[in-house]
Amino acid sequence: MGFTMILSLLSGVALFLFGMSLMGEGLKRVAGSKLELTLYRLTNTPLKGVLLGMVVTAIIQSSSATTVMVVGFVNSGMMQVSQAIGIIMGANIGTSITGWVLCLSYVGGSAGLAQLLSTATISSVVAIVGIIFKLFVKKESYKSLGEIMLGFSILMLGMQTMSGAVSPLKESARFINALTMFSNPIAGIIAGAMLTAVLQSASASVGILQALSATGAIHFATALPITMGIGVGASCPVLLSSIGTNKNGKRTALVYLLIDSFGMVFWSIVFYSVHAFVKFPFMEMIMGPVQIAMLNTIFRTVNISLLLPLIKFIERFVFWAVREESEEEDNDKDREEMADFELLEERFLAYPAIAISQSHRAMNGMAKKARKNILRAFALMDGYTKDKYQKIQDKEILIDTYEDRIGTYLMQLTGKEMTVAQNKELTKFLHTIGDFERLGDHAVNISEAAEELYEKKLAFSEEAQYEMELLEKAVQEIVDLTINAFCENNLETSIKVEPLREIISVMCDELKLRHIARLKNGVCKLKQSFAFNDLLNNLERIAAHCSNVAVAMIELEAEEFDTHEYLRSVKGLKNATYSRQLEIYEKKYEIKKNKKSKKKAAVK
Repeated sequence: MGFTMILSLLSGVALFLFGMSLMGEGLKRVAGSKLELTLYRLTNTPLKGVLLGMVVTAIIQSSSATTVMVVGFVNSGMMQVSQAIGIIMGANIGTSITGWVLCLSYVGGSAGLAQLLSTATISSVVAIVGIIFKLFVKKESYKSLGEIMLGFSILMLGMQTMSGAVSPLKESARFINALTMFSNPIAGIIAGAMLTAVLQSASASVGILQALSATGAIHFATALPITMGIGVGASCPVLLSSIGTNKNGKRTALVYLLIDSFGMVFWSIVFYSVHAFVKFPFMEMIMGPVQIAMLNTIFRTVNISLLLPLIKFIERFVFWAVREESEEEDNDKDREEMADFELLEERFLAYPAIAISQSHRAMNGMAKKARKNILRAFALMDGYTKDKYQKIQDKEILIDTYEDRIGTYLMQLTGKEMTVAQNKELTKFLHTIGDFERLGDHAVNISEAAEELYEKKLAFSEEAQYEMELLEKAVQEIVDLTINAFCENNLETSIKVEPLREIISVMCDELKLRHIARLKNGVCKLKQSFAFNDLLNNLERIAAHCSNVAVAMIELEAEEFDTHEYLRSVKGLKNATYSRQLEIYEKKYEIKKNKKSKKKAAVK
């Protein structure tokens, strides 16, 4: 096998892999941006998991890619190990579809209709139509269809290049003799595993085997062990992807190796033990591309059929093989607090629909923790303790960590190709993450004001305390509205935020005037004024940040992002909905004089 022949073979492999990747990406876009999300939404039974694993793998043309995605799901807590097993089983079968597609590259003819239906003719037509769609049609779905066509043509070209490179070998006695060594089961399995580990693609390995089979030199005795080895070798990229994952992520990666290793060991023992006595006549049968595709599909399907009823046993085995460490069992609370960060899997950056969904879930956790810290700060005003104060400071560090982790993840995502809807979601998150972090900052500021009042033994007058409690209730409501609107992506709720922000702003102005009047009358002392005004400023800023979040949601839904223009239009038009909501809040938070303050419930 000369240097030119090796170079031609490698170029064929390169074209094959590129074509498969291009076709898979196009298929994903045509199938829908949320294709991957169905993997964990519709896997409540093992059979559903197997079917979904088959479909997704057939579309993205890679069992390794599907399994790496699933490892990420399990690592982030989106999916249980038991659910993942079914998907991985389905992926094992789905990857064999590519072999059947490759059989088309061997369709040919010399004249007439046979020539029109040949691979060369079909690939040429598909490539021409594909490049027209890709370059000259504006609609995104047609551009994606063009990518599929181009990917298919390149895939076929790669297969033809590989076949052409190895075609002279059918006359080589040395090559034919060399292949006989792979009829030894151990040698064949090792060869198949090593080839796939290097290429990191079971489909590419099967394609090379099909190209070699076109020479007429591959017999069943050679094809079977290489096919079994291909499955084991395909587990290498999956195992590498589990580095740095938690225990469940490693267990999921182990499932892939376990399934293919079982098939290799079980069928090696059973098949070759029977063959030792029976001597199967088909062992010397010459295998063509179609026979290779059929062998690959049958082997994987029968293997998964045997393992499907054993999912519970497989789950127990991987949990036994990858055990929990004792110190991890004692850190459930810490793990629960850090769970949102595990959602931000780097593996999902290749799948924007999943990455955006995960980012939203993580931001929901951040928003809820910021709200909880504000409630803790309000409770601290009623009953100060050093422990409660310190808890607020500790949680603020966690909220800052959220901003850093999520912000970094979102910036990484900006470089990916996304749909218009995904870009809008990403923009919303980038605009609002800073506002949620600032909510946490204002909770700390309020806690520091509470500490100052406690240490200096200061107290507000009864009237000032009542006013502050009423304002706190209004602020608590606007925070609840904002967080709920964001978490549920509810525009109807977000529309209620700005009228309440306007009421809170009016309340703050009025409370400042009332406090000045109390100072003149001697009801309040100057030393209390700094804390009172500081609290008013922080509460007003909390409402302003809530308004920013709500405005971002509304503006982006309208496919614009001009916050000031929106606010001007709202205040200028005073439409019926806004005016009605404003009237409700005016009555609800009307400040009445000489009303006794009511104690708020303590927040844990």
